[in-house]
Amino acid sequence: QVQLVESGGGLVQAGGSLRLSCAASVSVFSLTAMGWYRQTPGKQRELVATITRSDSTNYANSVKGRFTISRDNAKNTVYLQMNNLKPEDTAVYYCNGDTSWGAYWGQGTQVTVSS
Repeated sequence: QVQLVESGGGLVQAGGSLRLSCAASVSVFSLTAMGWYRQTPGKQRELVATITRSDSTNYANSVKGRFTISRDNAKNTVYLQMNNLKPEDTAVYYCNGDTSWGAYWGQGTQVTVSS
């Protein structure tokens, strides 16, 4: 069983920054990939950014150049640095961890960007 705990969400004005953290209960090396997804009411959960065990990253087009995903192996934690936030970034952000036997999700953290 893998537990993922997100933190760092909150309310910020447009143009501001936030850093989300996702602490895993296992070594991040045991996860094939970790990522951040987001969801707004009535919409499907969408990919924001992922990072693989080999540090390959992938971003949604809407966040390229503004968001950065990174990992601290010693802390078993993945981060999402979000800069130049826009109102359309408002969503619940979920941490995801993939293993060879399944995928795990955190409980989500709310990010609200005011205009």
